[in-house]
Amino acid sequence: MFTLIYITTSGQEESARIGRRLVEEMLAACVNIIPSIKSFYHWEGSLEEDEESVLIVKTTSELTQQIIKRVRELHSYDNPCIISIPITAGGSRDYLEWLNNEVKKP
Repeated sequence: MFTLIYITTSGQEESARIGRRLVEEMLAACVNIIPSIKSFYHWEGSLEEDEESVLIVKTTSELTQQIIKRVRELHSYDNPCIISIPITAGGSRDYLEWLNNEVKKP
């Protein structure tokens, strides 16, 4: 089974650093960066408004916990947004086969 992992970061530089590391370590087959998003959220009792960046990580479900652990080690936030979204409807068989071949086996 495959999954997408959605991660927000402080900006493009942090996204690139984390994304590159995940692919180098073969935890992800591919990482996309959405360079800029506007985020509103409550943190420690205050309403926050920030410019952030988004990573979309393409990987196997078996590597999800390793990715969460690794992102937490690399991330600048105390409590980063890391959300796993299982790919349940399938997709391009050729692409999913490529994805599976590009990540390490747990």
